Amino acid sequence: MSKKSVFLSDISNRELEIFLKDHHTIYIPVGATEQHGPHSPVSTDVLIPQEIAKRVAEKQENALVAPALPYTLSYPHRGFACEFSLSIETFMATIKELAISFARAGFKRIVFLNGHYDNTYALAYACAQAAEQLPEGTKAFPFNYWDGIPNDKWMHVIEQGKGLHAGEGEVSMILAIRPDLIDMEHLNTEFPNFPDTKTQSPALHTAFFFSAPGSVYAMTKSGTWGDATKASSDKGETYLEWGVQSVIDLMADIEKTFAELPIR
Repeated sequence: MSKKSVFLSDISNRELEIFLKDHHTIYIPVGATEQHGPHSPVSTDVLIPQEIAKRVAEKQENALVAPALPYTLSYPHRGFACEFSLSIETFMATIKELAISFARAGFKRIVFLNGHYDNTYALAYACAQAAEQLPEGTKAFPFNYWDGIPNDKWMHVIEQGKGLHAGEGEVSMILAIRPDLIDMEHLNTEFPNFPDTKTQSPALHTAFFFSAPGSVYAMTKSGTWGDATKASSDKGETYLEWGVQSVIDLMADIEKTFAELPIR
């Protein structure tokens, strides 16, 4: 089938039935609807994985891109006007039921492509909850679009680990996708005043941010966590292509893992 669009929402039921005769992969971009500083759209975490999924599907022609899930887990941003999210229980139930629904339609690889770090653990647990209700041979699983980006490259995107939200990396990618949504007059720089710690462990992030509603609101004045003034569309295009290759490589590795380490 020659697709008129990679977006599921753009095709008809008949076209989907034809597609599913030979193909079985659906990417479901998962983001957030939350503040991204004074300069970036609240849809930032939706637009990025959606664009990456689109590019992957256009390159490989064996997958479709589902409508993105915009309401997820944003409780660390509670306190800002733009924090629209679900409870953890509702979010996990939504992921579980979507996995089962897409499997019922005939998809065998149901990929929740995440663009918002706070969703990471809940996505995996929800897919585990769905697993027992999926047909044999059908897999639902999540990963972050950046998980396959080599660390030396990813450090450029997140400003050597110091710019994790609405900074150079995210703003650059939005400039490459929808430059009209960036308020260039309000690009700013803010780095939270983190204490000097002995371990520098990711467990600190989990303990402080994931366990504390309003943590991002408490630690920043503007909601920015990085240097947005260094963003550019050229950088954004480079970062998006790194994300595309990340997804392609991860999918190949996951298929190899399923084949060599079968679960059932």
